Amino acid sequence: MTVSEPRERPDAGGRRWIAVFGDPVAPDLARTLDLGGYTWKSVVNEHELAEMDHSEAWSGAVVDCTNDPERAWVFARAIARDQSSPLPVLVLLSGGQLADLSLRDELFDDFCITPFHPAELEARLAHLVWQVGGGTQPETIQYDDLTLNVETYQATIAGRPLDLTYMEYELLKFLAQNPGKVFTREMLLSRVWGYEYYGGARTVDVHIRRLRAKFGEERAGLIHTVRSVGYRFGQSRWGR
Repeated sequence: MTVSEPRERPDAGGRRWIAVFGDPVAPDLARTLDLGGYTWKSVVNEHELAEMDHSEAWSGAVVDCTNDPERAWVFARAIARDQSSPLPVLVLLSGGQLADLSLRDELFDDFCITPFHPAELEARLAHLVWQVGGGTQPETIQYDDLTLNVETYQATIAGRPLDLTYMEYELLKFLAQNPGKVFTREMLLSRVWGYEYYGGARTVDVHIRRLRAKFGEERAGLIHTVRSVGYRFGQSRWGR
């Protein structure tokens, strides 16, 4: 299994910053940004954004519209009007705000519904920042003839696209990043679905069965069942 090097975020003078509209910033959002390795700063208006010493290093903005949507959209509109330094914007919305989204599609580049899964927000944000960096090589995970594009959520096996749901992809990505290791169903639930997920262990079995079916008969054995324990992806350390 190989993982390509992700695009580096420059440090010091060339540091990439994420502007986050909100005061205070929601704890789940702050934690996701920190764990994703982003350097971010809370801002409350476009003037504060423009006055920052590192204004030229901004890579993107996250605009949380859930608590104060009126001020949040004003902030997004101010960014959109600044054509001298275009900044990609990701907005966070509640499900009830989707109806009005089409009226403001010129104010943002991507959106995510709250409450969000940290992995989904990180993937969308990584894609947003990657766009700023230009045509650099996206991060991929490879195991034999299986390839996962971490930024676009695309997967292929032997050159054939795999039509995966979001959680099928997340489960496969986690397993492919840890080949040869055995995980119990409970470990997979906590690491992939999150500690707050209340579904039973059968959820893992269902997703494993679906992945094997989509792999096809010849490659269904990529995911091994370890009797009375759980699952293992690829060869074990002793099987190589």
